[in-house]
Amino acid sequence: MPFSITPAHIWPVIMLIASNVFMTFAWYGHLKHKGSLLFFAIMTSWGIAFFEYCLAVPANRMGSEVYSTAQLKTMQEVITLTVFALFSVFWLKESLTINHVIGFALIAFGASFLFRS
Repeated sequence: MPFSITPAHIWPVIMLIASNVFMTFAWYGHLKHKGSLLFFAIMTSWGIAFFEYCLAVPANRMGSEVYSTAQLKTMQEVITLTVFALFSVFWLKESLTINHVIGFALIAFGASFLFRS
């Protein structure tokens, strides 16, 4: 049977990307505002994380129709690294070195083995 792409293939990826944007801001966004109260940072992060869960849980449920849990977790990790790399450059104004790029690429390469037949 030939491979076909359905909404169950695409929507979980889109939702996981969006959930990772929320979670990255929840976990690391406060680092740009280190002068704020820790309690405020925790409560704000907790509120942001709620929206992450509102996307991640349905993404995983929908994705489990067409992906194995190992594939979903691997996608999540590669998406997390990609979102984090962009976040650290554009939000935290940190630079990525060639070592970061090589390390992330090796992780993505390793992850690709879970999607081979």
